[in-house]
Amino acid sequence: MDFIDLEWYQYALIIGAGLIAGFINTLAGSGSLLTLPLLMFIGLPPTVANGTNRIAIMLQSLVGSVGFRKQGALNLRAGLMLGIPSVLGSVAGALIALAINAKAMERAVGILLIFMFFVVLFKPEAWLKGRQEKDLSASKWLNFLIFFLIGVYGGFVQAGVGFFLLGGLVLGAGLDLVKANAIKNLLVFLYTPFALAVYMIGNQVDYKAGLILSIGSMAGAWLGTRSAVSWGPVFVRYVLLVAVLVSAIQLIFF
Repeated sequence: MDFIDLEWYQYALIIGAGLIAGFINTLAGSGSLLTLPLLMFIGLPPTVANGTNRIAIMLQSLVGSVGFRKQGALNLRAGLMLGIPSVLGSVAGALIALAINAKAMERAVGILLIFMFFVVLFKPEAWLKGRQEKDLSASKWLNFLIFFLIGVYGGFVQAGVGFFLLGGLVLGAGLDLVKANAIKNLLVFLYTPFALAVYMIGNQVDYKAGLILSIGSMAGAWLGTRSAVSWGPVFVRYVLLVAVLVSAIQLIFF
């Protein structure tokens, strides 16, 4: 496909949106609710915007994973174990996304996010302190199903997938928000290249716009990892609450 022509101010706009989205995605999720509309605003069709956005998602999650790993917050073994069903699900989701409209699914997800908002709001101890971490292999098939389905959604539309990954890691595996965010970034990095490949084969990626967006996204991810580890789960919970509520409203009503 032909790459879109950009005005000078659009470069700054895309990089700035990427910076904010990378920070939000690293700490919570749903930064794509900012970048997807922007990519469509500059002239990309919805499916191309969805595919193009994956370049920035892949690179920002790589930066986030490396950042969390350097600061000792990433359980690499657990992340790789959960990465298998996530990757399989993402390929299925990307294939679905090329064929159908995502709006009905987005609204359903918005309603689920409202529910999650109240779970995070009224059960803070589960998100802040975590519990005794579970052996993920003990409930292997249940975890496989959960993270496969999350991978399907991630491959399908991406926006909001971080919230569901965090829910599975915090409420299911007993991790606190910082450790859960570390594994979440690794999972997104593992499955995104496979989903991106589907969009590339379908000629639904604008590489120029995607790489420009990645500049800001990677910087935002770097800032996000430092903030998460330095300021701890309490700060991350507040970011998560705001991101969940705003995302739910946008998915339902816009």
